[in-house]
Amino acid sequence: MPPVRLEVWPWAVDWRGGVVSVVRGRGLTWALLAFWILLGAWPLAASSAYPWRVVSLGPSLTEEVYLLGAGERLVGCTVYCRKPPEAMKKEKVGTVVEVDVERILALDPDLVLATSLTDPRDVKKLKGLGIRVEIFPQPKSFDDLCQQFLRLGRLLGEEGRAREVVARVRAQVEKIRASVRGLDRPKVFVEIGSRPLFTVTRGSFINDFIEMAGGINIAAGAKSGLYSREKVLEQDPDVILIVTMGIVGERERKTWEKFKTIKAVRGGRIYVVDSYELCSPTPVTFVKFLRHLVKLLHPELVEKVGR
Repeated sequence: MPPVRLEVWPWAVDWRGGVVSVVRGRGLTWALLAFWILLGAWPLAASSAYPWRVVSLGPSLTEEVYLLGAGERLVGCTVYCRKPPEAMKKEKVGTVVEVDVERILALDPDLVLATSLTDPRDVKKLKGLGIRVEIFPQPKSFDDLCQQFLRLGRLLGEEGRAREVVARVRAQVEKIRASVRGLDRPKVFVEIGSRPLFTVTRGSFINDFIEMAGGINIAAGAKSGLYSREKVLEQDPDVILIVTMGIVGERERKTWEKFKTIKAVRGGRIYVVDSYELCSPTPVTFVKFLRHLVKLLHPELVEKVGR
């Protein structure tokens, strides 16, 4: 806020950098009253209620800060926060799981955005040092993802923009769901871990990906994500999604290709998908990957859902 000089004849009040002085000492009460009225009307005064130095400890949270138009307020993030490209220029404070508390302190944040993967001991340290920490747990559904985005919007004073994004995204998702309604639903197995074999159940937003794209998650009713190849053989999925990258993904593809009786193998429908896109979505990237998944499950709809 620039220096302000309020003239209330024959007195005046100067305000510079938080220092108030009354010129010509008479009429102190009236001068100060007028000064506070001026502050109440000053456009920037209301914005001080929102954080201006933010540290993000999750890749999707970092993306969402930018999506809300608050990227300039981000002062630090993790080494895995690579989107958008501007985030790579920010100060790095550790990984998603292990953070450098001292480095965070040096950035003097007024808000730290943590996830359920953030070490609880680090969260406790930060709170003990008087830093505000807001924890965003792993969303359990698409609706949960949207609600968390709205919450972030409120925290940053960007609720209006957040509501606009969510409304647009919900409309896009409904359009995609309508495009697959009534079609045959292929059975899908999602592998998110290989040793041991791990998948997703109904209590995950990844399950929403499959169902909204017009598929059936063969492990939806499982008690936990731990699964076996024998169960996969028994369920005989039409599509197998391997959620990993690089050498591990290709190695797993070759492992599954040995099971010639599985429909997904016979039909050549084993796909290695980007773990970042599937596991760390924002409302906007959720729609982007959902379109991609529809093309994998229903290739005949490529033109209908968009390229």
